[in-house]
Amino acid sequence: MAAFGRGQIELKSPAQFKLMKEAGLILSAALDVAVAAADVGVSTAELDALFAEQLTKAGATSNFLGYYGYPATICTSVNEQVVHGIPNDRKLQDGDLVSIDGGAIVGGWHADSARTVIVGTADPADLKLSKLTEAAMWRGIAAMATASRVGEIGDAIDDYVTEAAGEKFGIIEDYTGHGIGSAMHMDPDVLNYRSRNRGPKLRPGMALAIEPLLVRGGIATRTLEDEWTVVTEDGQRAAHWEHSVAVHQNGIWVLTAPDGGAAKLAQFGVTPAPLP
Repeated sequence: MAAFGRGQIELKSPAQFKLMKEAGLILSAALDVAVAAADVGVSTAELDALFAEQLTKAGATSNFLGYYGYPATICTSVNEQVVHGIPNDRKLQDGDLVSIDGGAIVGGWHADSARTVIVGTADPADLKLSKLTEAAMWRGIAAMATASRVGEIGDAIDDYVTEAAGEKFGIIEDYTGHGIGSAMHMDPDVLNYRSRNRGPKLRPGMALAIEPLLVRGGIATRTLEDEWTVVTEDGQRAAHWEHSVAVHQNGIWVLTAPDGGAAKLAQFGVTPAPLP
């Protein structure tokens, strides 16, 4: 492991990337279980319990539980909740839009990923929001394959959303992607929008969590009294998708996708390179 620059950005070795990939695959499987269980009448606390059980069975630990006092293993953000929603006894209802964000640690190395699911009957606008957010994430990941600086990821996400949706959807600016490795949140910040700040150079050994958060209305947010749950000021719904991605000497690899991102990146003409 090495570091460079003002923010001491961590550069991972191939062996460390393999541990991150192991954590990523365990996380992906646990999210599969939680997403499949998200149904009418199921509480968000039940989703958390299922996710936690999967991590334990696979021999991984949670990087969410206890993080600055956070009380659960996943975040479940429902409808107008943008991010950091705490699982509780709230039972999901038909048409709810739920973002499930989780993480895992293997051998001290972290993975972080999020998905949005619609419970029961989907509002077409919610479906478009979630699909657009997911596609924007993949466009940002695809940009990593050729980008020279981290800021180009935000350019790609912003351009994609603007082209696909015009002014109908907003990109949250208060929360961004981040570096990941021996800790869950590390330098550099990964913006989801265009900025004059071009960010550091992308170099082999870096790992980034790419996570656009899109909303149907305005981008202003506030945090509830629980000091965790972030909601939209106007009450409009939000979606959140995230993957952890490695940059190595041969290309990029999505650590939290079983196929390294191959199927989704193909639409952008990008082929992920297996870790060395």
